[in-house]
Amino acid sequence: MNDPLLAPVPEEASALGATLLASHIAAKLCHDFISPTGAIVSGLDLLKDPSAQDMRDDAMSLIEASAHKLVTIVNFARVAFGAATSAERFDARELENLLKSAFEHVRAELDWAVEQQTFEKPAARALLNLAQIGGGALPTGGVARVTAVTEGDHIVMAVEAKGARVRMKPEVATGLRGEQLTDGLAGQWIQPFWLSEVVRDAGGTLSFEVAEEGAVTIRARMPV
Repeated sequence: MNDPLLAPVPEEASALGATLLASHIAAKLCHDFISPTGAIVSGLDLLKDPSAQDMRDDAMSLIEASAHKLVTIVNFARVAFGAATSAERFDARELENLLKSAFEHVRAELDWAVEQQTFEKPAARALLNLAQIGGGALPTGGVARVTAVTEGDHIVMAVEAKGARVRMKPEVATGLRGEQLTDGLAGQWIQPFWLSEVVRDAGGTLSFEVAEEGAVTIRARMPV
């Protein structure tokens, strides 16, 4: 039996000031950037250490992997959080590639089952964040199935996360409801809250449900 937790995006969801919202997003991005950046610096330090020359190959592997991860995070963030380019529409294949790269660095697997071929900028932002949040609900692995279809004059996007230890943290649920954080970690809350803002600003609705059999579903419905 499902225990639906509907999260319609309220009109007052934008009560958080733009400056505070920007500061929370900046903090999240800095947190995402610091790990691969620090690993690159550690690799460079090893290369410069005369007593660690036998670890040169390991250092180069660390630098290469960390640089790749950093570029992946930056490319994803440019579309999911930033203005990206001047483009107002995105090809589904471009979004799929961004997500595939992002999922290389998490335990969850991406199941891309998207029918929609092109996405306007708000929908593209929503889809990327939706999918990444779904992957984050699978800390020990599982499958995040991403779908997007046109229904009349709306596009309906969803991620269904299934896995042995799938869970939705309270901070994530708070953010998806468009509510300000009063307890918990801001870093876990800001991306779901940002998603609710993107959907609300586009005139759409956002909902989610947690099923007893081990699945979390997040769904966004936005005007085309």
